[in-house]
Amino acid sequence: MIPRKLHRRDYFRKNYSRRELASGIDICRYCHNGIHDRYDEMTLGKNFSTLDALRNDEALQEHFAWAGRQKKI
Repeated sequence: MIPRKLHRRDYFRKNYSRRELASGIDICRYCHNGIHDRYDEMTLGKNFSTLDALRNDEALQEHFAWAGRQKKI
């Protein structure tokens, strides 16, 4: 089972400030779903904690390009 409250996990409490844990990004539903289809919550929290990290991932770049061509929902 994947933990839903990552901000309560010791790893995140030790490595990120409360402000960093509470921040987020504004993305479309297609991009949001694509990110979660490819990576679980723990992987996202540990490896993709910035917008730049998400943008630099090859698999996600392909998905973002596809999402950009879709009719907005």
